Amino acid sequence: MATTNDLKNGLVLNLDGQLWTVTAFQHVKPGKGGAFVRTTLKHVLTGKVVDKTFNAGTKVDTATVDRRNMTYLYKDGADFVFMDAETYDQITVLAETVGDNANYLLENFEVQVAVHEGTPLYIELPTSVELIVQHTDPGLQGDRSTGGTKPATLETGAEIQVPLFLTTGEKIKVDTRDGRYLGRVSS
Repeated sequence: MATTNDLKNGLVLNLDGQLWTVTAFQHVKPGKGGAFVRTTLKHVLTGKVVDKTFNAGTKVDTATVDRRNMTYLYKDGADFVFMDAETYDQITVLAETVGDNANYLLENFEVQVAVHEGTPLYIELPTSVELIVQHTDPGLQGDRSTGGTKPATLETGAEIQVPLFLTTGEKIKVDTRDGRYLGRVSS
């Protein structure tokens, strides 16, 4: 248990049996009335964002979320198997928990897995990854300066939009938050 005075960004609260991460907070002391704390909370599983106000000094239930560095090993059916970098323990993470991050996962890839009471909550990827273009249609001569895009399939099976000048087999940098092409990677 903590009080609203202990709130800080990244702290995970257990409100009504659901986990919420504090993304912003502000202590407010108006001229009249008691002080309060205005917070912005993000639901750990769904990503839903809400604003919530607490009276100053109110007790809040905190949850222990352990963020561990893990290595992605392999896919087991629909689920994903990760290994803890320190203890070498292996855990299975459900496909629903991994979600769209699966589009950027390669074997032996380092990620952070957030675990609460032994249950994986979500995985955090680096903001960008380097992947090889598995297939894309060839660009036409003269397409280099138009700024157009074409679909490309990456080695993970994800499909993104890339500039017309890219060819199959090139290594590119991709933003894991929105799947944007960020540039070529020179070998």
